[in-house]
Formats: sequence, C-alpha cells, structure tokens
Amino acid sequence: MQEDILIQIGNKIKEIRKAKGITVQELASKAEVSKGLISQIENNRTIPSLLVLMNIITSLDLDLNEFFKGIEQQSTASQVIVKRSEEYYEFEKEKTKGFKYKRIMTRNLKNFPVDIVMLELKPGAKRSNMVRTEAYEYKYIVQGTVEYLINNEKHTLYAGDSIFFDGRQGHRPANIGEDTALILVAYFFI
Repeated sequence: MQEDILIQIGNKIKEIRKAKGITVQELASKAEVSKGLISQIENNRTIPSLLVLMNIITSLDLDLNEFFKGIEQQSTASQVIVKRSEEYYEFEKEKTKGFKYKRIMTRNLKNFPVDIVMLELKPGAKRSNMVRTEAYEYKYIVQGTVEYLINNEKHTLYAGDSIFFDGRQGHRPANIGEDTALILVAYFFI
C-alpha cells in the first residue's frame, strides 16, 4: 500500500539526505531553516510550507520533478486493506536508545493524514526530553508497563490500557516494566 503523500515526502527527504551523506545540520544550514524543523519534517512531526519544501529539495541538489517522481496519491479502489507484519516499515523518529518504530499504515482520511505505527520500548527505555507532535495521539498498550508524562502529569498504563491526547502538549513515554513494552500508536495529524 502507498503511504500518504506528506509522509512519503518526509521519508524521501530523510532517505536522500542520508544517501548523500548530508547531516541534518548541513541540510538545515543550506535550506536556511532550523535543524529542529528538518528533524520534525523527516520524522513526520510537522508539515513544511511550500517555500520551505522547495528550499529543502533544491538544497539536496534535486530538481522538483526528480524529487516528486514515485510519490503518488493513494488509490481508493479498495475499502479493505490488509497489511502483513513483514510489510511493516521500520524507521527512526529520533535517536533514543531502546525505541524501535515500525510503520504499519498511513492513510489520508478526508484530508487528514493518519499514521499507524508499532512502538517497541526496551526495558528502561525513556526519552530524556519532552516531545511534541503536530497530531492527536492514540496509544494502546499491547504488552508491558508504560508511563506517560504529559504536561507533568504521570499516567501509568498496563497491557490492554489506552490513552488519547493532543500531541502538541509536551509528553514523554518510558518503559517502567521489566519486559519489552509494545505499543500500537495512531497519529491523527492536524
């Protein structure tokens, strides 16, 4: 299945940057944007303006036609979508030890992108900083014990529990159990 166009763009920027051996800071400097913005775009945490996107593409020494080749609008021919576990795409949102993301599916529902991923947290894995996402987040704990700190309020979740919140609030997950935690995550981009 094809991913939503905006997710495809963020993924492609990251892939091309890495393939060319360009650091996030180098691309940010060349495109005249912040390092944090490049990271957020590559990790599908924000949507770039058209001007920023064009600056990034030209900073990668690509022409627009070359960049957008292969990026396609998803087909709505079938209302039933099956994804096999071996089709899940592993990706890195940011460097955090013990975090492993696998993208299950990305769809565009009535012009709102939805990204569904499986997050695996090794025992003791936690972020050092609060993060923000330009999306509402739904998390279902498949296994393990996870603590979510959202705006300085702690929420302890066990297998079978779920949580829904506005990801624009500062938040930080941590595996506080003795085993690997597995979390099904759905991002509803605003």
